[in-house]
Amino acid sequence: MIAIADAALGAAVVFIGLLIAGPMLASARCTGLWTALAGCYAVVLAVAVGVPDEFFGTADHLTRCLIVAVGASFAALAARIRTDRERALTRMTQVAQVAQQALLRPIPAEVGQMSFAHRYRSATREAQIGGDLYDVALTPYGLRLIIGDVKGKGLPAIQQAASVLRCFRETVFATASLTGLAKELNARISPELAAEDFVTVLLAEFAPGQVRLVNCGHPPPLRIGPGSQMLHPPQPTPPLGLNPEPMLQHVRLDPDQRLLFYTDGLIEAKDSHSTMFTLNHQAIAVLNEPLLEAALEGLLDLVLNHVCGQFEDDLALVLCQPTLTSHIEQPGQSRLPGLP
Repeated sequence: MIAIADAALGAAVVFIGLLIAGPMLASARCTGLWTALAGCYAVVLAVAVGVPDEFFGTADHLTRCLIVAVGASFAALAARIRTDRERALTRMTQVAQVAQQALLRPIPAEVGQMSFAHRYRSATREAQIGGDLYDVALTPYGLRLIIGDVKGKGLPAIQQAASVLRCFRETVFATASLTGLAKELNARISPELAAEDFVTVLLAEFAPGQVRLVNCGHPPPLRIGPGSQMLHPPQPTPPLGLNPEPMLQHVRLDPDQRLLFYTDGLIEAKDSHSTMFTLNHQAIAVLNEPLLEAALEGLLDLVLNHVCGQFEDDLALVLCQPTLTSHIEQPGQSRLPGLP
């Protein structure tokens, strides 16, 4: 268009210098090779429009063509540098994604005698994970689960979440009691936390017909089924980093009941009117869907609709249910009476 306008106006107006715009625009989107080709084309046009401008071959014409050629060369160099950096960033992103997946391993659909479904949404767009965490481990003491939430967001929260998961994986197989596991985690994590930092953690240990819980400042799980209820701890306990005194809670878990573990990104999700999401009858109805995956996907859709797709906090969800075989009592095993 610039060359056509220049040729149409003739010697009255000279637009040769503006031909550098083509290579400059190409350098923002194209590779170095394609930008160089665009630069060559711009130089050819600069030479050609010297004829209608009636100064072809003059010193002024050659100077203007040289300016276009030099500008095109710099544009091609800039495009090459940009594409090299984009490739390096892509490789780094792929490495980071693998590292994040190793850090927050997906929970298998079935572990031991429990079925699982899980979802995770990070509030940081550049990261797959944030300050929320979860993991399961099949130990000599039974199937154990951890779900937690690190105070804060961004890279510091990710680092602290990684530290909690590392400590959990190092100690979960060697610590006999669930309260002892919580104390061990607190002892290891506290020195790494700043004065005002803390980590809310909920530990669960599954046994036939029941689940044992230790809650350190974390939102209580929701038991879904006949008589759905929040499983509040018998006494509030501070999070890790604030010297908690863990207490063991025994809860009945029948074959037709499910447990929803979650972080505060669920119950603190706000709509445009700053109204928080609630686990009401609609959410419970969705969580009663026959398939765990469908139930959790339905809950996530409710939350997404509530916040209009804009998460301000990390969100971790784990939904589990005993398998049918988990309630076939083994010799010497019986369900503890009087569980809530």
